[in-house]
Amino acid sequence: MRLDRFLKLSRLIKQRSVAKWACDAGRVSILGKNAKAGTVVSAGDELTVNLRDRTLRVRVLAVPAGNVSKEKARTLYEVIEDVHTSDA
Repeated sequence: MRLDRFLKLSRLIKQRSVAKWACDAGRVSILGKNAKAGTVVSAGDELTVNLRDRTLRVRVLAVPAGNVSKEKARTLYEVIEDVHTSDA
């Protein structure tokens, strides 16, 4: 599954267009390497997402075949680290 689609279906990022922008801007990496929107995601991959004042590291547990419910979206990944930074 494409990275931008996974980010949207897992609800890590709300919109696919924002997910594509984040990937193309170098704000998303897989296993420490910058990943483009079309990069294939598979179970076991570690994603790092840097958005605004938050850095989120997750491990992909499952890749869905189609659309998923809000409750099931939470089971697609495991949070490894969630760091919030502030300007203050």
